[in-house]
Amino acid sequence: EVQLVESGGGLVQPGGSLRLSCAASGFAFGVYTMKWVRQAPGKGLEWVSSISNGGRTTRYVDSVKGRFTISRDNAKNTLYLQMNSLKPEDTAVYYCAKGSLEMDSSTYYTNRGQGTQITVTS
Repeated sequence: EVQLVESGGGLVQPGGSLRLSCAASGFAFGVYTMKWVRQAPGKGLEWVSSISNGGRTTRYVDSVKGRFTISRDNAKNTLYLQMNSLKPEDTAVYYCAKGSLEMDSSTYYTNRGQGTQITVTS
């Protein structure tokens, strides 16, 4: 059974930082593209970032470029998202998601975690 468990969310002031982690199990983690997607209150699901299976290729939605960094540790079956210079508009539930064998920049996923809330407010 595929399991994705996010951690690291919380309340932060504008300009602050958070690091999300996602522990994966139940599948060959190092084979798949992994993603972070988010859903803000009252809005649809938004793709945030993707990382290729080996970690060499990363992509970001324009609104987070230069502020967020996606990474993975295939030895630990863990996905990360380092978020710096957070803004109120980053407030959302963030989900770790398992993509396909190919790299893409979309909300497509086969499985996702339960999500972790990020709230950016002063």
